[in-house]
Amino acid sequence: MTHEEILEMDRPYVICHMGISLDGKVTGRFLDLPQCADAIEAYFQVNRNYEGDAFACGRVTMESSFTQGFQPDLSAFRGRSVLPMDYVADEEATFFAVAFDRRGRLGWQSGRIVDDDPGYGGAHIIEVLCEGAAPEYLSYLQSIGVSYIFAGEENGELDLALALFKLRRIFGIKKLLLEGGSILNGAFQREDMVDELSLVVMPCVAEEGDKPLFWQSALSEYRLEESGLVNGAPWLRYVRKR
Repeated sequence: MTHEEILEMDRPYVICHMGISLDGKVTGRFLDLPQCADAIEAYFQVNRNYEGDAFACGRVTMESSFTQGFQPDLSAFRGRSVLPMDYVADEEATFFAVAFDRRGRLGWQSGRIVDDDPGYGGAHIIEVLCEGAAPEYLSYLQSIGVSYIFAGEENGELDLALALFKLRRIFGIKKLLLEGGSILNGAFQREDMVDELSLVVMPCVAEEGDKPLFWQSALSEYRLEESGLVNGAPWLRYVRKR
């Protein structure tokens, strides 16, 4: 897809960027093996090279990578009335971390990602929620400068098409790096919203029970566009065949 075609889309161009085992798994103890260290660094290097406007993860991935399970005290916000409207905390932000967190459970402590890696650090946080998220949680997000949008009915599933439309129209996100987990990746893939695959291959086979690249995937075709070694690790870039 050309630069001009990306600009004309009504949603961000989505690149699923993941590190995978030789048997196509994306989570597991293999990620902590010493022999995978060079490939892990290659993953971060490719992430930086893409220079995306945003990266996106599901709740579990965000929790393990950034919030470390922190749970804020919401008692001071109980009883407050909050209109169920999209909220932009920082109108000047140009780099974003998008958290697909339908029930509103992530415990952020500020409105930006704190990380030494420039591919993540400083990203303004956007929560993607379903309607019915607790008012005290919304009040808390406002108090620490986290933006949020609604994309999905109460007690329902996230509406990915609506979420991406809002991310493009409200925040101007044109290039989005989708970085797991397996369930969120699968949801995007089934909706035919993965335009490109970026895969860094780890030199190992995962264990039984480790999660695949796409959970409950649908048949689709991709074309190998580019391949090579990054920091000694194989990197494969595929583009969706339309």
